[in-house]
Amino acid sequence: MKILITDKVHELLIEGLIKEGFDVRFDTSVEMKHLPALLPELDGIIINSKINMNQAMIDLGTKLKFIARLGSGMEIIDRNYAAEKNIVCINTPDGNCDAVAEHAIGMLLSFANNLCKANKEVKNFDWRREENRGFEIGGKTIGIIGMGHTGSALVTKLAGFGMRILGHDKYKEDYGQACQHVEVASKEEIMEECDIISFHLPLAKDTFHYANDQFFAGLKKSPLIINTSRGNVIQTEAIIEALSKKMISGACLDVFENEKPQKYSAAEKDKYEALFSYENVMASPHIAGWTNESLTKIASLTLSRIVKVVKTFDKKS
Repeated sequence: MKILITDKVHELLIEGLIKEGFDVRFDTSVEMKHLPALLPELDGIIINSKINMNQAMIDLGTKLKFIARLGSGMEIIDRNYAAEKNIVCINTPDGNCDAVAEHAIGMLLSFANNLCKANKEVKNFDWRREENRGFEIGGKTIGIIGMGHTGSALVTKLAGFGMRILGHDKYKEDYGQACQHVEVASKEEIMEECDIISFHLPLAKDTFHYANDQFFAGLKKSPLIINTSRGNVIQTEAIIEALSKKMISGACLDVFENEKPQKYSAAEKDKYEALFSYENVMASPHIAGWTNESLTKIASLTLSRIVKVVKTFDKKS
């Protein structure tokens, strides 16, 4: 079986696949434009965010048995169409959920204690103690929207902070044993009661621009907004408006609607300059799940799931 890997992975995935007898091509230079020439010969493809396995690409992969996504976001694969073609879709949301949860907490604590601002000032020999007085997160109410792998991981890591935790998930109300102390809440309850709101949603039709003008207008306590999920979950114009009108106390953002600054239009550049001009906005370049440990976990989980899928196909044949 021929497998193409288009993005950086831990070597254990490559070595493991070769050991299992697969013919592996590892080539991070592969872009969308190269796929039409490559797909017809592939039995499997392992991708990350730069590749979009849409219907046209899936049709070209006439031999494909699986499409594996490194990490969690499945919006880059037309899963319904793949299922029609008997192609198995694989992802590993449990591979980087701890990393994302820790990043969210890191941003929260940095924001609460003015660490980015204070660090810059001290290095400029500017000593401002009172101006950098922070707030404690103990006793605050945090709302977690999306109680999947990452939302649940965040809950477990917040356990010792003495916070009230509200959880909302459209698709489930049982959050598991590790989240027994989470209060199941409606979207409206989170909007009304929370000091902090953290998004952990996949990107889908019903989550696109989930936080829009209407969402921000309905907030009652001017909460801090954290987004380490997908950029399109928050409408950029809406959060800029919310910041300008002090509907929120700030934002910690690891993801954005357009994550390619070199390709910004003039209007997009103006928009993001406006967003980043606020001192109460903390930003990072989509690195929440980007740790040495998650690189290893994702590779290990992807390997085991591919081997399992292929063995299933072997039994059927």
